[in-house]
Order: sequence, then structure tokens, then C-alpha cells
Amino acid sequence: MTPSRDVLVTGATGYMGIRVIPTLVARGHRVRALTREASRGRVPAGAEAIVGNALDAASIATALRPEDTLLHLVGTPHPSPAKAKEFVDVDLQSVRAAVEAARATGVSHIVYVSVAQPAPMMRAFLEVRAEGERLIRESGVAATILRPWYVLGPGHRWPYALLPLYAAMRLVPGFRDGVERLGLVTIRQMLAAMVNAVESSPRAGEIRVLAVPDIRASEKALR
Repeated sequence: MTPSRDVLVTGATGYMGIRVIPTLVARGHRVRALTREASRGRVPAGAEAIVGNALDAASIATALRPEDTLLHLVGTPHPSPAKAKEFVDVDLQSVRAAVEAARATGVSHIVYVSVAQPAPMMRAFLEVRAEGERLIRESGVAATILRPWYVLGPGHRWPYALLPLYAAMRLVPGFRDGVERLGLVTIRQMLAAMVNAVESSPRAGEIRVLAVPDIRASEKALR
């Protein structure tokens, strides 16, 4: 039986937050959700809603406890090259605030959803997520960094059309590594990877990086 964990989720009412919180609650974890007042009603049942600002370190810190795992899911929805400013104002500012709050409160573990890298597109998005990873690495806080490329799920299904292209490119030795790194994962695999990360904290100061193949394997590993 996995010991229950105390988890604070930022981005709790976003695409991944509203899906991972019920899974964590069902597995016996004590979940608190940082949310804006306007989104309070969207926090999934079983989680304690805490009104705050995920872009402000002091606000996050008031919601944190030293024994917490901080699951950071704040991010600009439907990333595109046109949203470069939002990546800085929201994605980067939120992870900067989260790291500062985690250090101030002595949190033991950060789980951060980054992005597969290197990659040939979405440069602004990749740069911001890489900077988020750097901030976490330099914080001294143990962390698990997940690096998906594209997550298939409700409202995010168009890349299924690319599966034949992925299959063909996988047969070409020069493309094989890139295809694996930039492969598609399902929302079920992402949820399993996040839950596994919460339930298996790394050693103090350790940074774990889960790439696409690791995320895909998480669904089978989850018990």
C-alpha cells in the first residue's frame, strides 16, 4: 500500500489538473488545489480549494507545508508561436514563484511538467520550459521533471493523423532517436506518470527526468 502524500497542485483547474486530482484523491492522497476565486467551483471533488495566486511566491507559500509534494501544472493552454509573451508572463513567472515558495517553506519534492527537448519548433516555449528546469535544478529541492511532447486526449486528438508518419520515421536510423524523444503520449499515460512521481519521491536534492518512453511506461507501472 502506497503511503498517502500531501500534495499541493497549482494549475488545478487546467487540462491536466482537473484530471489528475481525482486520481490522486482516489488513491488516498490529501490534495489541496491552489485556485483563483473565479475558478474555485471547478476544483475537483475531494480536494481542498485554496484561493491564491500561482504567479506570486508569497501566495503559493501560504498554501504550502514542508511535507508537501508540489505538483506544478500552470501553463498557457494550446501553446503556439504566437503566445511567446504568455509563456514568459505565465509559464515562467509561475515556475519562478513556485520554486521560490518551495525553497522558503522547505518543500521536499517538486513535480514539474516541462517539454521534450531539443525539438525543431516552438522555440519560445522550449526556452521558457528549459529555464523552468534550470530554476528547479539550482533550487536544491528534489524534483521530478516530465518531458512530454504532445499529449493526446479530449480536445487534443488531431496528431493521431501523424501516427503513420511516426511509424515510418521510426524505421529510419537517423530519425529514430528524435521520433522517440518527440513521440506522442496519452493523457492516461501522463496521469500515471504524475501519480507515480508523487508516490515515489526522489532522494534529497535529486533531479529525475522522465522522457517520452518513461511516461509511456508509467501506465503499466502504476499499481
